[in-house]
Amino acid sequence: MSSPGALARFLSRPSPWDPVLVDEPAARRSLRGETLLVLGVSLGSSAVYAVLSIVEKLTRAVPLSQQTTAMNQSATPDRPWLDLAYQLANILLPLVPVLLALYLLGHVRRPSVDVRAGRFVGLDRTEPGRDLLRGVGLAAVIGIPGLGLYLLARALGVNTNVSAANLEAAWWTVPVLVLAAVGNAVLEEVVMVGYLFTRWRQSGWAWPLVIALSALVRGSYHLYQGFGGFVGNIAMGLILGLVFVRTRRVMPLVVCHTILDVVAFLGYSVLRARGISL
Repeated sequence: MSSPGALARFLSRPSPWDPVLVDEPAARRSLRGETLLVLGVSLGSSAVYAVLSIVEKLTRAVPLSQQTTAMNQSATPDRPWLDLAYQLANILLPLVPVLLALYLLGHVRRPSVDVRAGRFVGLDRTEPGRDLLRGVGLAAVIGIPGLGLYLLARALGVNTNVSAANLEAAWWTVPVLVLAAVGNAVLEEVVMVGYLFTRWRQSGWAWPLVIALSALVRGSYHLYQGFGGFVGNIAMGLILGLVFVRTRRVMPLVVCHTILDVVAFLGYSVLRARGISL
């Protein structure tokens, strides 16, 4: 895509996986309302809390760059088994909106009458090798510049120090961090890309608007980290959105996102154990 014209041709390229467009204005409004409801019980509510969080952090006496954002924290550090139950609940319950989104795609204004919802958005195991290779490649393309952007944002004072893993040491710590990475990836990529791209496209929105709006929402629910996280996740959303339009598969995005989070969570744990901070 070397020019706006080339990008437009890329986005307008027909595909057998294009969703069936809805013609009735009322039905289109209904679909857009449905997406607001799905966002309201999932990542949209996270965006609201993230905006409130960044406002609270900006109004502290301490500069943003000297604040720490802690993720993956223990709930009951003195009771490991109960803490494990909390961690698993925090991973599994956010996946309910994923099931809701797939249910709606499969039963309400279906984008295709011939294909299941999961298959339609590419959430299946029909191309494991390609999905893995694409996901690893995307993780490399996004991850290395993403780390650079984070360090730059920290140096400029517009991002907090992100403490990515804060669980108490236990036999289940590493598996839980990996499961958390998978859960984050499935939730974000299925809802933000597979579901929203399909529904917004069905409602008549052009691909550039769909990709840009999804990326903006993705960035907004990372604002709690600071403005580096906001910009970095918008860029990530744009890249993954273009890949989805090209492949019509959400699995490579899930693989990519999982790898990025696993590296961030486990890598942070290793660095912290060695007394190294970014």
